[in-house]
Amino acid sequence: MGLLDGKVVVITGAGGGIGREHAIAMAKEGAAIVVNDLGGARDGTGAGSAMADEVVDEIKALGGEAVANYDNVSTVEGGEGILKSALDAFGKVDCLINNAGILRDKSFANTTEDLWDPVIAVHLKGTYCVTRPIFRHLKETGSGGVVINTSSTSGLNGNFGQCNYGAAKAGIAGFTRCLAIEGKKYGIRCFVLAPAALTRLTEDLPGFDPDKMKDQMAPGLVSPLLTFLASDLSKDMTGNTFFCGGGRIAEMQMVTVPGVTKTEDGGMWTPQEVAEAMKPGEILRPSS
Repeated sequence: MGLLDGKVVVITGAGGGIGREHAIAMAKEGAAIVVNDLGGARDGTGAGSAMADEVVDEIKALGGEAVANYDNVSTVEGGEGILKSALDAFGKVDCLINNAGILRDKSFANTTEDLWDPVIAVHLKGTYCVTRPIFRHLKETGSGGVVINTSSTSGLNGNFGQCNYGAAKAGIAGFTRCLAIEGKKYGIRCFVLAPAALTRLTEDLPGFDPDKMKDQMAPGLVSPLLTFLASDLSKDMTGNTFFCGGGRIAEMQMVTVPGVTKTEDGGMWTPQEVAEAMKPGEILRPSS
């Protein structure tokens, strides 16, 4: 018995890297997989069927079930097409993992529109385009389900040269937190993943040494967490944000600290009073 027996999982950008590892890991646990991949370069240019087809062949060689899909996640038509592939092949969807992504890194002063728009389109709009039809399917069938959206520490913590990517990934986190609230009513559980792994998107980024970190930051180290989240083992959880990489799993949280409240003068602060409150760290002090 596998943890995901009878489940159908859609994974975007599953032709390589972390997405491929998710697909293989979940297929081993009994899930039927829709392997979506446009087959382009890491900057989003180009297209082809080979990447998705190869992962499908791998899964079938393991005795699993899989079907390839080559739709562009950044279009509404592409999102609908991904759902159609799942329904045509397996009759339903139980879990969606939005993993597709591209990079067009540049310092912000040099970030032109052609470097901004495609990154926002694939990551942020793509998450909308694919999630909406599948969320509606899960809602209409009343079966519940799981949506896992891939964010990044670049969006949640910040990173040099990735204002475009960070903005998209922070948007995905906000989108998912809102979706988790809406999904509760329908038994649709939603999670944010901030992975750290050595893939073709990260192999030449500062701080990543492919030779030294190949095993330590292997993308397969992220997939067990997603298999857990997609399974009934996590049935009482939703709305969480997880960092995962290098064998470490940590929940990430956005926290509002107690701060200080001005009660006199109608609650109106002067800039000087704000400065005084900042000095001992009252406004920024976390709760004990």
